[in-house]
Amino acid sequence: MAALPTSNLSDTIMQEFQFVKVPFEHYKNTIRPNNRSVKKGISSVISAVDSVSLNDDTVSHLSSLVSRLHGLKRKEGSQVENLQAQRIKARLDHLESTDANSILNNTRLTRIIVDYMLHMTYYESAAKLIEASKIQSIFEFQLRLQEFIDLVREDNKMCAIEYAWKYLTAHRATHMKELQSVIAKLVFGSSTECDSYKVLFEPKQWDHLVDLFNQEFYRLYGMTLELLLKIYLQAGLIALKTPFCYKGECPKADPLFQESLRELASSLPFPYQPNSKLVCYITKELMDAENPPMALPNGLVYSNKALEEMASWNNGRVTCPRTGLVCNYSDLTKVYVS
Repeated sequence: MAALPTSNLSDTIMQEFQFVKVPFEHYKNTIRPNNRSVKKGISSVISAVDSVSLNDDTVSHLSSLVSRLHGLKRKEGSQVENLQAQRIKARLDHLESTDANSILNNTRLTRIIVDYMLHMTYYESAAKLIEASKIQSIFEFQLRLQEFIDLVREDNKMCAIEYAWKYLTAHRATHMKELQSVIAKLVFGSSTECDSYKVLFEPKQWDHLVDLFNQEFYRLYGMTLELLLKIYLQAGLIALKTPFCYKGECPKADPLFQESLRELASSLPFPYQPNSKLVCYITKELMDAENPPMALPNGLVYSNKALEEMASWNNGRVTCPRTGLVCNYSDLTKVYVS
């Protein structure tokens, strides 16, 4: 396989970033829990080996430990991990290959030229270039296919044959399997009980065409399938979403206090936070070395700044805002976060 120059390969990967990133993220999410489980199992086996004493049960005990190690080895190289690793390698090999890169660049160039022709009203030339490059949408084929099915449903077989010869044979190079299935519909008819053909005669197939048309329309005009407002809201909510927001104790100042926003964020993952941050329930300020957390006798924690201010107003006494517990400021315990 001829490799691309490093600069060209880097440019290609940057342009096709999601093409590589998605399977890589799936791979990481799979191996992370497996690695933790394997490390825990190995630590357990090592501890068991250290505690082995020479007696009649030593051999059987060591045999069981060996069996556990074999199980850990199988777990470490699971089929899911291997399959995902193969997918990543296949995608990288595809991007690295000269032929794939040439096809990728040619397709991009063709689309740019077609876009220029359409803007300059060279419609016939654009149509011929699209047909020659085979980058046309599948919407036209699906629409013609549905019109043919409607003719078969009306039992107008001669018109259906003429329609198929006029409009569907042009797609035989790219959709041969679908065309073979289409012709079979003439034999079975709309009254068939065969599930694979019966479903194609259902009126809801037009709903599928409506969705396909919307997708092609959005793609043609550079629009997103999802509403931009929804995308931007979810981008912000994913940074705010925590399990605490769904436990009924979410503060009113948190946007996720609203049911509609919680529902919008329900399908989003929790943000990755390697270092936890403590926020005071009273002041909503960060608790750190300069404003350390202080624990009340009931175990609830608030910032030192908030409790000091409260004590200065109440002759050295503080009141828990959630339980109503009253105690002296001197009864508080400083909490150290590791």
